[in-house]
Amino acid sequence: MTESSSDMDFSGALQRLEESDPNAAVAKAKEQLDNLDTVTLNIAVTGETGAGKSAFINAFRGLGDDDDSSAPTGLTETTKKITIYTHHTKSNIRLWDLPGTGMPNFKANKFLKEVKFETYDLFFIISSERFKENDVFLAKEIQKKKKMFYFVRTKIDNDIRSVAQKRNFNEQQTLCAIREDCNRNLKEVGNPKVSDILL
Repeated sequence: MTESSSDMDFSGALQRLEESDPNAAVAKAKEQLDNLDTVTLNIAVTGETGAGKSAFINAFRGLGDDDDSSAPTGLTETTKKITIYTHHTKSNIRLWDLPGTGMPNFKANKFLKEVKFETYDLFFIISSERFKENDVFLAKEIQKKKKMFYFVRTKIDNDIRSVAQKRNFNEQQTLCAIREDCNRNLKEVGNPKVSDILL
C-alpha cells in the first residue's frame, strides 16, 4: 500500500480521535469523513476458517452470498489465497479477505509473512463460537504493528439456539454473557479499548 502526501494515516487518525476532547473529536471526525473519498483504506478481514469472514465481507458490501460479485462462502474452506474486494459505492475502500487460520496446515509465522500484515490500515478479526487461541494470536500481532482492530463475534444465532431449550433461558442474559466473555478475553490480550460487534 502506498499513500501520497494527501492521504492520511487512518489508523493514526482514529487513535487521535479517541484521545482528544469530544468537541475536537467531532470536528476531526467530520474532517476525516469529508476526506474519505480521497483516501484508500485497506481493511483486512481475518480469523479462523469457517468463522464467516466472506459472509461478513458480503454483508459489508451490501451483497448476498449468491450475488455475482460476492465473496464465495461455504461449509468448507473457501478462501485459500488473499482476495481483494472493493466496496460497491466507495471504490477507495478495499476489503482483503485473508485465508483462514486454524487449519491443520496453518503456520503462524508463515501466515504473517504471506499476508503482509503491515500493509493494512485496519483489521476485522472474525470469530465464531468461542474466543480461540488464533484470535489471541491475531490480536497480539495486530497490536504489535500498532494497528487497530475490531473483533466481530459471528454465529450468535447458533449460540442462542443451542441454549434456548434450557428452562431458565434468557436471550438478553445469554448475549450479555457472550459480550462479557469477548470483553474479558480482549482485555487479557492487552486491548483496553473494547468495541466488540455481535452478529
